[in-house]
Amino acid sequence: MSRSALVIGGTGPTGPGVVRGLLDRGFDVTILHGGQHEVELPAEVRHIHTDPHWPDTLGAGLGRAEFDLVVAQYGRLAVTAQVLAGRTDRVVAVGGAHGSLAHAADPRWGALGRPALPPEEAEHLEQDPAHGTLAVRMAAAERALFDAHAAGAFAATLLAYPVVYGPRQVAPHEWCIVRRILDGRRRIVVADGAIRMESRLYTEHAVHAVLLAVDHRAAASGRKYVVADDNVFTMRQRIEFIAARLGVDVELVDLPYPLATPCHPYWRHGPDHRLRGNARIRAELGYADTTPAADALGATVDWLVEHPPVPGGPEEKRLGDRFDYAHEDDLMERWAAVRRDWSDDVDPFRPTHAYRHPRRPGETWHPGGTATP
Repeated sequence: MSRSALVIGGTGPTGPGVVRGLLDRGFDVTILHGGQHEVELPAEVRHIHTDPHWPDTLGAGLGRAEFDLVVAQYGRLAVTAQVLAGRTDRVVAVGGAHGSLAHAADPRWGALGRPALPPEEAEHLEQDPAHGTLAVRMAAAERALFDAHAAGAFAATLLAYPVVYGPRQVAPHEWCIVRRILDGRRRIVVADGAIRMESRLYTEHAVHAVLLAVDHRAAASGRKYVVADDNVFTMRQRIEFIAARLGVDVELVDLPYPLATPCHPYWRHGPDHRLRGNARIRAELGYADTTPAADALGATVDWLVEHPPVPGGPEEKRLGDRFDYAHEDDLMERWAAVRRDWSDDVDPFRPTHAYRHPRRPGETWHPGGTATP
């Protein structure tokens, strides 16, 4: 007898890959989604069209249906946990890698604040609405999922994603760079040297993680895993890669973050690093990237070139990028003038060496490494 699986949100960027992976594993698959978007899936996949964000609509859409497995990639996690209690044996749910974390100054992180790379084994969830009601709700949803697990309603696994990239994204962040280059821009505003780093997750890697959780029921039961690409690259590396992929050279015009407003849609959450490690899922489920980083980002760029979002359309509105090139040119010219005015007053830093490198016995320390006694 075949096992039954429900995929909530089966038409998004990762949905079809998860559906096909479940079919390959012998599951009888149903997808539940709002019905606004359809993608090509095998004919045997059944569709339920309802809004998964509310208990009434999700419950009505499901009726009396029960499933051996639910992969919840869309909707509200707390609602999903509530409605699915007693209807399924397992829930593999998707959440966020950063959104539920406590704010940086929360005293639970310690005197230095939240680490740039928060550990999975000692992460703290937000509990103060003054620092973000969405973060508090996301944290509460995680607790609701694992409370249901502890109560025996189902066996739960949570996969926590950073920003996902790849084909078919509803807010394709690489478009901020790709469109500028396609529009002939060869000078691009960046912030703080473009050294900011953030953990990201390629679409195929997200699918791989979901199927690993499905395949390793015992190990994954009751566990939360941060899922992120193995390697992290700076904004500068990513922008320069995109330019090279498109066969052009670009000049990155570096401004302080508060002034570098044209790059804020690509930076997304401010100037700080947004990093998470994937050590737990690597150790417990055997996760490793299946696609080299250059191939993953290259495929993303190629997709955008072949399927460009409509200027001013829904994807660009979700990004919040105005593509206001007149403003960008004015900003870069004004910044260049400021730097010219300051250039004569700049006293460059001269690096020193902390240890002696004497040329003969008895020489003391010198900024360059040696000195005559």
